[in-house]
Amino acid sequence: MTTPPSLRLLHLDSSREWRGGQRQVYLLARGQRELGHEPLVVAAPDAPLIRRLRSAGIAAAAVRMRGDWDLAAASRVRAVLRTWNADLIHAHDARAHAIALAALIGRKTLPLVVTRRVPFIPRGRFKYGRRVGRFIAISGAVRDALVTGGVDSGRIDLVYSGVPRPSMTKPRDWRLECRWPSDSVICGIVGAMTAEKGVATLAEIGERLPDATRERIRLVLLGGKSAGAQSVGGLTAFRAGFVDEIHGAMAGLDILLHPSSAEGLGTAVIDAMALGVPPIAFRVGGLPELIEDQRSGLLVPAGDAAAFTAATDRLVRDEPLRKALAAAGPARAAQFSVERMVRGTQDVYDAVLASARRMRRTL
Repeated sequence: MTTPPSLRLLHLDSSREWRGGQRQVYLLARGQRELGHEPLVVAAPDAPLIRRLRSAGIAAAAVRMRGDWDLAAASRVRAVLRTWNADLIHAHDARAHAIALAALIGRKTLPLVVTRRVPFIPRGRFKYGRRVGRFIAISGAVRDALVTGGVDSGRIDLVYSGVPRPSMTKPRDWRLECRWPSDSVICGIVGAMTAEKGVATLAEIGERLPDATRERIRLVLLGGKSAGAQSVGGLTAFRAGFVDEIHGAMAGLDILLHPSSAEGLGTAVIDAMALGVPPIAFRVGGLPELIEDQRSGLLVPAGDAAAFTAATDRLVRDEPLRKALAAAGPARAAQFSVERMVRGTQDVYDAVLASARRMRRTL
């Protein structure tokens, strides 16, 4: 790939949490710096993203963004823009999108790129108008939602999220740590422990499982707050909370349970496949674009807890199937690399910058 000219880039992310979107901002900024660009990320003052960026030597500025049309935040972002003299501004969530639009009032030629990560139909004609140079959709499902919401498909680019190659010294031995039987099957759920991510559904699945399967499963919850040993739907479980060394923690699983009801793409699923951990998921959002059903994981109809239960029971009992799905995972996950994500984003930048140059010549 030809090395592009160095760019000064301003990223905006308003979240105060560390979730998949913030991880993507961090990986993108790091990849851009490796290409010779100068990224500056504006994020909430107490956000884990700020700490991680600064630890990696990547420029970061703290601006509290309290609402979609936070004019004080927009004014501070506008001041950062003047100082940084950015070639392009890239907003990574809905709140950052609105604040970027407010900060850019009067600056008609500075390109704005917006990444959309959720598969919900957008609302608001002004936010999704022509001032946004390009929208990046992280999956075909997200792209389709944008089109349904009235965004011209010609203004949307599909750039899949990417995850790094697994890096770990050795898998965590959950059986040893939790004093679980050696023949137990370690299932895990990864991410924010919210209703949207399927925590309540997980309890329903546990209650539906045959007794013999339920007794064999041991469940690890990676994310949310640590709470130690507990029961989830009759399943013996351990809430590990937020785990920084996520690859080692996930590599200690035998199966990833991903009962999310809405998913833009699902980077935890990519991580699992890269580590040889077969996933089970509902057929929602971008998940069918990741998981090749019956080859690298199992997909079940959206919202069908009985089908999810049956798939879990099948994979717990069928060790040869688990091994076959696990073996196919790494090759599938390799198609969703950080390098591909950075390269695809650069292609979007090239297009909007070329359009901005044409606009300046007509003014």
